[in-house]
Amino acid sequence: MTGLIDTHTHLESFAKRGELNAILVRAEEAGVETMVTIGTASDDWSLYRDIAKAYPNRVRYTAGLHPCSVDEQWEKEVAQLGEFWSGAIKPVALGECGLDRFHLPKDTVEAERIFAWQRAAFDAQLKLAKSLNCPVVVHSRGAFTECVEMVDASGVDWSKVVFHCFTEGPAEISELMRRGGWGSITGVITYKSAENVREAAKVQGLERLMLETDAPYLTPVPHRGKPNEPAYVRHTAEFCAELFGVDYARLTEVTTRNARAFYGL
Repeated sequence: MTGLIDTHTHLESFAKRGELNAILVRAEEAGVETMVTIGTASDDWSLYRDIAKAYPNRVRYTAGLHPCSVDEQWEKEVAQLGEFWSGAIKPVALGECGLDRFHLPKDTVEAERIFAWQRAAFDAQLKLAKSLNCPVVVHSRGAFTECVEMVDASGVDWSKVVFHCFTEGPAEISELMRRGGWGSITGVITYKSAENVREAAKVQGLERLMLETDAPYLTPVPHRGKPNEPAYVRHTAEFCAELFGVDYARLTEVTTRNARAFYGL
């Protein structure tokens, strides 16, 4: 049977604690054949490239500057990104990058200054992604409309854009679909309070479904409250199979096909 793909995870904490091999073993036992570990700043890009080299086909990686990693040094960070596409072990996408209002400081002046840096860093990364013609992983929190407008303005091919950890509703997923973009689903869809996410997933449809853990965050039911890991994408897949009224094998086949096509795996 086709294995699952965790399209968005963060392996840094597991690797630094010496837990990576155990994490990969548990993922394999759960039927997860591949995972994409997502870069957030220059201090994890090389680590992820090394992991992808050590575990070919099991682990692929991206490189990008997360909006919560943006500070006054953002230009130096973004300037380093291009070199990762010239090496032997290339990223499968640029990101995650985007805008995040949720984590801004309460001081209005400081918040506006940081958000301006976020916009500039996102714009620079979109320009790079367009020149590379590579997929883009977008982080959007409290800034959906602004992220959409910036992708529109960039000229990036929307079919290569995924808004990861999609937690908006049907109206927003419709905006992405109208442009040809994607929204990927985390374990949040299993939470009782997440009816909007379930409705959005149904609007996007099974045929455009991609799954992720965003580990070590957003652990799905039945492990909510504990640290997340790639093996737990299976719980999200089982939940979605029931949501869409299909068997697990069909759910896995479709989501894996979509992930492979999007990331070029």
